[in-house]
Formats: sequence, C-alpha cells, structure tokens
Amino acid sequence: MKPSDDEHQGPVIRDRRRIDPQTGQVRDAPGQGQPERRGPGRHSATARPGGPAQPGAGQAAPGAPAAPGAPGQPAGGGGGGGDDMAVAEAMAQVAERTADLQRLSAEYANYRKRVERDRMAVREQALANVLSELLPVLDDIGRAREHGELTGGFKSVAESLESAVTKLGLTAFGENGDPFDPTLHDALMHSYSAEVTEPTCVQILQPGYKVGDRIVRPARVAVAEPADGAGPAPDDRPSDGQAQDAEGPDSSGSAGR
Repeated sequence: MKPSDDEHQGPVIRDRRRIDPQTGQVRDAPGQGQPERRGPGRHSATARPGGPAQPGAGQAAPGAPAAPGAPGQPAGGGGGGGDDMAVAEAMAQVAERTADLQRLSAEYANYRKRVERDRMAVREQALANVLSELLPVLDDIGRAREHGELTGGFKSVAESLESAVTKLGLTAFGENGDPFDPTLHDALMHSYSAEVTEPTCVQILQPGYKVGDRIVRPARVAVAEPADGAGPAPDDRPSDGQAQDAEGPDSSGSAGR
C-alpha cells in the first residue's frame, strides 16, 4: 500500500500574526507578499502547535530582568563618583577659560586706550610744529594792526589766516595785569611798582600761543614787583669815611692843645 503525501509531509503550521515577534514590525497582509514556503517536516521557529510564539535566540523573554551590560543599562552601580569628578573638572576648565577671556579683554581695552592717547599726542605734536612756523607771520600781522597798516586786501588775508589757525586750536594768551607765571611767561624786563601786590605782567612784548594744553611759545612780558621788595631801606648812619672826616678836625684841635 502506497503511503499518502500527508504522512510524509507531517503537520503544517501557518503563522498569521500581523506583528513579527522578533523584529516588532508589521507583516504584509495575506495576498500582498509572497507566501512563506516551508519544507516538509519543518516547523516554525517562532511558534508551536497550540502555543504562543517563543522568543528567538539572544532575545529575553517578556518581563525577564535585563542582564548586566545590556544596552540602556549602566555597566555598574558605582558610576556616580566618576560623574561628579568629570563635572568638577569641567567647571574648573570653564572658570579658567573665563578668567583668561576677562584678562584678554582688559588687556585689549588698555591697548586701545594707549593707542588712542598716543595718536592724539602725535597729532598735537605735528600740529604744534606746523603752527609754530606761522607764529612770525602772526606777529607781523599784530604789529601791522597796532600801527593801523592792516587795510585793504592784506586785512582780508590776515583775518582768513587768523581764522584758520584758530580752527586748528591755536589760541593766544597774555594780557596786561596777568599774574606772572614762569611756566607761561618769559620775563624780558623787570621793575618795581607800588601799584602791584605780586609779580605782575605790566606789558606784553610778544603774545604767547598754545594748542590745547601744549605751550607752543611762552608770552614775552615785562614784570613789575611790589616796591617794598626793591631792596633794603637806605641807612641814615654816616659811612666810615664820613665819620673819619667828621672826627678829623676835633682830633687835630685836641692834639694842638
């Protein structure tokens, strides 16, 4: 008797679940993909007749505790100390970098101030050197104005020049009656006067000029001091020669007697 085909093939199990228990992904609906072919006598690795699917190799059963070293689990329970040390080291590095940045910012600010100060000093020095060459021309204009010779076109040119140097910061100083200041005035004449109570500029021989706080040329003046500082008062006593002359006749007369 020839055995039937069912006895050779054995039982056939078809898994119709929509979710793959191993990958967790949705399976294709029946008829959308190719039907799964199994050889005769081979059973499903994930299902048993009349029972639930079994977990595959390397996959823990549902509800079982994860093994140490598994993904998502810390390797050991004592890692808190290492984390604290790493945080402390990171904070120390941040504080060090912050201090370096603050120091660098302060140095840069000081550098900018120093460069700006040097730039202004160089500008004032160059301007003072140029204006100092024009001072003789300004002196001639002043003398022409005092003598009434500043007229016509020469007057317009002189006024334009004075306006230009004033815009550049050149200012004149020195007037009659100013207290004498050796840092601003150059005394060319000296006298005593009862009309002053301190050393005073009584005559401006040549005006001074300055640019900002820089003195381009000091004012040349005549200075008068109070009269009580002129010197010691004359002595009413006769001199030695006068005393000898006064005593001479008496001594001779007494000797004759």
